[in-house]
Amino acid sequence: MAESDELGAWLRLTLIPGVGGQGLRKLLAEFGLPSQVLDAGHSALARCAGEELASRIASADVAAAVEAALRWAQAPGHAIVTLADREYPRRLLEIPDPPALLYVHGRVELLERTSLAIVGSRNATPQGIANATSFARSFSEAGLTIVSGLALGIDAAAHRGALEGKGSTIAVLGCGIDVVYPQRNADLHRAVAERGLLVSEFPLGTPPVAGNFPRRNRLISGVARGVLVVEAALDSGSLITARLAAEQGRDVFAIPGSIHSPLAKGCHALIKQGAKLVESAQDVLEELAVVAPTRTVPHATVEQEHELLRHLGHDPCNVDTLCQRSGLTPDTVSAMLLELELEGRIASLPGGRYQRVR
Repeated sequence: MAESDELGAWLRLTLIPGVGGQGLRKLLAEFGLPSQVLDAGHSALARCAGEELASRIASADVAAAVEAALRWAQAPGHAIVTLADREYPRRLLEIPDPPALLYVHGRVELLERTSLAIVGSRNATPQGIANATSFARSFSEAGLTIVSGLALGIDAAAHRGALEGKGSTIAVLGCGIDVVYPQRNADLHRAVAERGLLVSEFPLGTPPVAGNFPRRNRLISGVARGVLVVEAALDSGSLITARLAAEQGRDVFAIPGSIHSPLAKGCHALIKQGAKLVESAQDVLEELAVVAPTRTVPHATVEQEHELLRHLGHDPCNVDTLCQRSGLTPDTVSAMLLELELEGRIASLPGGRYQRVR
């Protein structure tokens, strides 16, 4: 990460009202690092950015905000990553409007891991929540990092599913990284900070105003290899994320639903527009060329899997019951269930239950 003095210059430029991403990149292209921008004379700044912005750069008093951000970055697990840092995610450099800096809390190395975004409705159905959790868990077990926006509904389910697997999760916020929103996700916010990564481009203390969320959506798609939409109405913000993903050259995936469900219409519209229809986690893993985990239990044969499916039947069932019915150990049953889930033959449900899907 940047040294304190240079980081202070980055912070000052980003905190001056009216500079904006485009203006900042223009200044950096002209003068170099932020410290060189700040050292440039008024006339040079005016020629590059205009008289008004040059005056604002010279007169803006953001020292207190810069000092607060530098103090925040000194806390364990906190960091501020700038465009000049090697930790800055390379995939964000590919998008039209990369943020000048990112406030991060947690495992910063996740920014360079192969990741998939999962988004969807805040008012998700129970089946949508189950799908998001199950798919995220399967992708996490396959080594993907799951990216979402920490909203209620599908986002929260995706983060929770990812934390249940071997991989992890990144939450991109539409507010300051020190602001917990929504409050109902306070425990999840804390869990992601401890075991995954929180990310925000907004200054500390920024409230969750409506205009922030479409802007943060470009980062959800930008940092990921692709975007999976689980449930979305036609006016859903998730469709904004999907559109941004397509514009950024990312893969777009969608799970179909009932023709009678308003929350399926957004996914169906995406599929009509060329999004890849998804029925199982394996559909996405194959498209992204991600190899699913190999079988780790030597005694779990194909015949045993067929037998396990027979014991599972077509009603929801938990691991303990399957162990009683099959005579297999919990570790063996869990490993077989994971593989069957990755193959799209079963789905995990809330409460640790599983159900055959085809």
